[in-house]
Amino acid sequence: MYQHLFSLFAIMSLFLGGCAAKHEAQHAQKHMHWGYGVENGPVHWAELNPAYHMCGEGKNQSPVDISDTRAIEKKHIGFRYFMGGKTIVFNGHAVQVDYQPGSFITIDGHTFELKQFHLHTPSEHTVDGKSFPMEIHFVHQDKAGNLAVLSTLVKEGEANPELERLLSAFPLEKGKKKPLARLANASALMPTDVDYYRYNGSLTTPPCSEGVLWAVFKKQITASKAQIERFKAVLEGANNRPVQPINARLITQ
Repeated sequence: MYQHLFSLFAIMSLFLGGCAAKHEAQHAQKHMHWGYGVENGPVHWAELNPAYHMCGEGKNQSPVDISDTRAIEKKHIGFRYFMGGKTIVFNGHAVQVDYQPGSFITIDGHTFELKQFHLHTPSEHTVDGKSFPMEIHFVHQDKAGNLAVLSTLVKEGEANPELERLLSAFPLEKGKKKPLARLANASALMPTDVDYYRYNGSLTTPPCSEGVLWAVFKKQITASKAQIERFKAVLEGANNRPVQPINARLITQ
């Protein structure tokens, strides 16, 4: 009888221990910081924090594959840019350059101020299924807090002088902002032909908030193979979210 009770107790202990371990693992995952790894990567973002639910539930998410587009008559983007990138930081997710106030774009008569730009590798957006080695996002915000993001796709080719100046600030201590010796010039990281694809999307990082106006330049800029490899070395891995379903949205050009 005692042997039977002991066996039953052992089975219950194993069961409860397994449940506790499973609960601890789920608890740890929910409090894990988001990133691009196996356990905290894009497919798990919605599970890590209730505030990230749009990463899993959203219907207008970014990035997307630009393939099925509709031609419409659209206005050019108005630029009023100055050299104003003052600090650079590797925040653990991307290399980001914070911009001082004073640079703006105008889309459909609406003004958005440039707040920062950051870099991804490989590209987040694709064109007809084609990925690019890098992508640069220029994040703008209006007075009401609405966001407009311009995107430059980067292909391998000639070295980019402005990117080289940013690379000269490497290596970066994670999380610590570093003043740039010379103010960065955002326009030097954009193509001279600024015709663009446009669609409504989201942030490509948690909380994946929607209502973001996206303009992806049709033309790419170039960076040398050495520049691309140096940038990859800083990140120690990819920092791109996979393309998301386009659903009922239109991509215009």
